[in-house]
Amino acid sequence: MKRRDFMAQLCAAIAWPVAARGQQPAMPVIGFLSGRSPAESEYLVGAFRTGLNELGYVEGRNVNAEYRWADGHYERLPALAAELVGRRVAVIAATGGSVSGLAAKAVTQTTPIIFSSGGDAVKLGLVASLNRPGGNVTGVNLIFGALGAKRLELLRDLIPQATAIAMLVNLNYPSASTEVQEAEAGARSLGLQLHVLNATAESEFQRAFAAVVAQKMAGLLVGDDPFLQSRRDQLVQLAALHAIPAIYFSRDFSDAGGLMSYGPSIIDAYRLVGFYTARVLKGEKPADLPVIQPTKFELVINLKTAKALGLDVPPTLLARADEVIE
Repeated sequence: MKRRDFMAQLCAAIAWPVAARGQQPAMPVIGFLSGRSPAESEYLVGAFRTGLNELGYVEGRNVNAEYRWADGHYERLPALAAELVGRRVAVIAATGGSVSGLAAKAVTQTTPIIFSSGGDAVKLGLVASLNRPGGNVTGVNLIFGALGAKRLELLRDLIPQATAIAMLVNLNYPSASTEVQEAEAGARSLGLQLHVLNATAESEFQRAFAAVVAQKMAGLLVGDDPFLQSRRDQLVQLAALHAIPAIYFSRDFSDAGGLMSYGPSIIDAYRLVGFYTARVLKGEKPADLPVIQPTKFELVINLKTAKALGLDVPPTLLARADEVIE
């Protein structure tokens, strides 16, 4: 064989696997959209990845992800969602509250969307029904907001002499008005006055807590909102500074030093969003995946914080707690 022919065959042999690799399909890309901030959501992203892993998807190995964060500025979400659609992602995991799912749904009727929402997904217009979502959207409905009345009851059990309770909400959040209405109904049934305080920015926190003290309210109910949750450390510190007994919607507040929390596991919700995202990547359609609702709710009591506030937690309340932090 002539040297020239040999070199040609050798080059062809080397080039073939390179070309074959180039013809392999590109890895699917997930768009991860959140109304929260990346620094305080790291543990939730980890839970999301755990859900992906359950069906064999590992980020960087057989799937990639692009992350977009609104940092509590919900007005940024529509543009971020449109950017992900423009990137032709295979599916959008819309987390950090119903605002993300609503923003994604507004910009695409074809890209699959898996949401997590603390408000009622049907009332908000995310899906047509829980069992038959229809369209390109499904997800996890945490129903945080529907538990306000129960949280008031727990706070009153801790402070039986209470007559007035404050409620801190961000009225810019889509489900806030419904949550307030349900909490007000719960307060009336308990014989409590509920004073609603609005905070749409960190600069308004100090004013809200000062109002609780000035009006001599016995405790504080913190409403469901990703913005408020992303500022949990500031809220917990302000409650301690002003010696205000407070109850929250998610256990990460209690882990951070908050007095009490009652609600479903947000970590498990993010895992389920990851799991549903993986099912869509496998070829299933959101319309065929029923919206998941929690079946377990955790009552967490931080006994160390209770002692710092001079509160004696009744044994009956301690017995009902799923976890007591000492």
